Amino acid sequence: MARIQEPSSGKLIISTISSSIDALSDVLKALERKFGRIEFETMEIQTSLAGQLREEMGDNLYRRFFSFEREISRSILAEIKTTCSRIEPLFADCIGDYIFRTVNIDPGILCPENLVMASNREYNNRIYLKDGVFSEMRIFVILRRLTFLNGPAPQSYLRYRTSRLLHRFINFA
Repeated sequence: MARIQEPSSGKLIISTISSSIDALSDVLKALERKFGRIEFETMEIQTSLAGQLREEMGDNLYRRFFSFEREISRSILAEIKTTCSRIEPLFADCIGDYIFRTVNIDPGILCPENLVMASNREYNNRIYLKDGVFSEMRIFVILRRLTFLNGPAPQSYLRYRTSRLLHRFINFA
């Protein structure tokens, strides 16, 4: 019989999608106040999510990833997503009752075995955590060295399967 065990902690990873460098800069300051100092960040990666976010955020959207110095418990991913969801409207453009986000913030936890991201959107491959937060394994690592050097495991989320992006995650770990 397997014994219940507490999983090891992991690196907090934040994925942002934005069209405004100024808004992103302000959001990053808020995230650092909440989660501590940013340890590493990627360059901008043009995103293919424009269809999902175009009406709210406009065209020409870029994704960036940030990792934080302090490791966190895997059990608080839902609370972190809730915090990020509360930060987004603080930097949004409001027209009447409608809020147009300038930055989309999705947190995740990177461990040697996988990268699990959180979202408020439900899809068939996401697992409900609590308080309207779902999780999804984005990178599934069978043998870390082989996966990162020779490409992602076939179960990895399609957007995260580019070697360019996988090599960036090496710096986070």
